[in-house]
Amino acid sequence: MVTRGFLGKKRPEASRPLPPGQYLETGFPVLSAGPTPRTPLDKWTFTVEGGDGAKLASWTWNEFMALPQTEVKTDIHCVTKWSKLDTRWKGVTIDTLLEGAGIKPGDGYVMAFCDGGYTTNLPLEDLVGGKGMVTHEFEGEPLDPEHGGPARLFVPHLYFWKSAKWVRGLRFMSDDAPGFWEAYGYHMYGDPWKEQRYWSD
Repeated sequence: MVTRGFLGKKRPEASRPLPPGQYLETGFPVLSAGPTPRTPLDKWTFTVEGGDGAKLASWTWNEFMALPQTEVKTDIHCVTKWSKLDTRWKGVTIDTLLEGAGIKPGDGYVMAFCDGGYTTNLPLEDLVGGKGMVTHEFEGEPLDPEHGGPARLFVPHLYFWKSAKWVRGLRFMSDDAPGFWEAYGYHMYGDPWKEQRYWSD
């Protein structure tokens, strides 16, 4: 005889295929490496830097909010194996930021840097063409600090650690280099459909 207590909680079934190794999550788990930064909006800026650290462009919160806004509905996939479907986000595309800074997209890489000292690396081509944005709203509400507010990077086609919380800027790089989690063994790219979780994947 098996009691219900030993069966565990049944997970919901996804309405479409998930990346390998993922399960459907209906909540929104909070995962962070340290304490949650809480930057006042009047102190917040977003900066684009050259490889030498020179400032190429910068926006205050009010300037950022005055830029053209884009809404997307998409799935997200965490490296800890949960996926959440049909999430709604609003923010400013990286294309808009580069255009506003007078920068033409090219080859190379960027390092996203954030409050709290967090960084993550990405190929520039994975941020342009509508693939990446800086988002400040989730499901019609301002993004909670626990989920990366006031603004986080959003790159939904990669594992969600690449959508860096509390983002404050992008630094151009000619060569790829590991960010925070990548230096601890996470994959340099992070494609959920290829299960690129760690260096060995």
